[in-house]
Amino acid sequence: MEQKHSTHLSIERALDILMAFMPHNQELGTQEISLKMGLHKSTVNRLLHVLNSRGFLQQNTVTKKFRLGSSIVHLGGAAAHSLNDDLTKIAMPFLDELRERVGETVVLEAASSEDTVIAYLAEGRGPVRIKGNIGNRHKYNAAAGAKAILAFSESEFVDRILAGKLHQQTPNSITDRIELLEEMKRTKEQGFSFEKEENNIGISAFGCPIFNWEGKPVAAAVVAGPSQSIMWERRLDIVPLLMETASTISERLYHIKGDRNDISQRLSDWGDGIRPR
Repeated sequence: MEQKHSTHLSIERALDILMAFMPHNQELGTQEISLKMGLHKSTVNRLLHVLNSRGFLQQNTVTKKFRLGSSIVHLGGAAAHSLNDDLTKIAMPFLDELRERVGETVVLEAASSEDTVIAYLAEGRGPVRIKGNIGNRHKYNAAAGAKAILAFSESEFVDRILAGKLHQQTPNSITDRIELLEEMKRTKEQGFSFEKEENNIGISAFGCPIFNWEGKPVAAAVVAGPSQSIMWERRLDIVPLLMETASTISERLYHIKGDRNDISQRLSDWGDGIRPR
């Protein structure tokens, strides 16, 4: 029993040593780690030797200090690959819960190079079905989820989308680049997008971006439905739940949340209840 306890303690200490290199992976020496963790230098030295031999650390031959090693990189790559593949599986239970809470259709839009793809759709309880199926594609200038992703994307990606054709899905679609940039600015300030019949006549939606471990928007959670139900005036009821869901999914993708102002205050600040566009 004592040996088992000793083994667990050694594992915990080894993991603590690895975490000591967060967040910037700066080189640390045996003495520095010993002082930082409050452990005897000989204990730290023994654990460093094991971690180095397994590739979890690598030692600078000149300074004799340590950094995180290749095994950490390979583990991170494996985790990242699985998250990309399992995005829908990870998001589904939270989207289903959101559907139950708002009573409207909830959609997962996944980002791709030219448009977004409906990866999951949980139908609302109402009699009116939205026009969408898994696999359908939405343009970045029209759908709520697509606009939410675009607003938080890197400038190179935005420039490429704006340089291409902005498709007019309906008479309400934004096809003017200046207007779309203004819409993106509002969306980023607010943290969510709104579209009124820009992608399909009779259908409106709110969208909120989902971020991965790199802070990149890889998808969007969307609440959509008939325009008589999904109105700008309902943002105080729908958007806080939508943002909570998107944030929870982002956390499951290892996204580290930054500070967020009070959602209700931010919702009230934008336009004081006046519908955009």
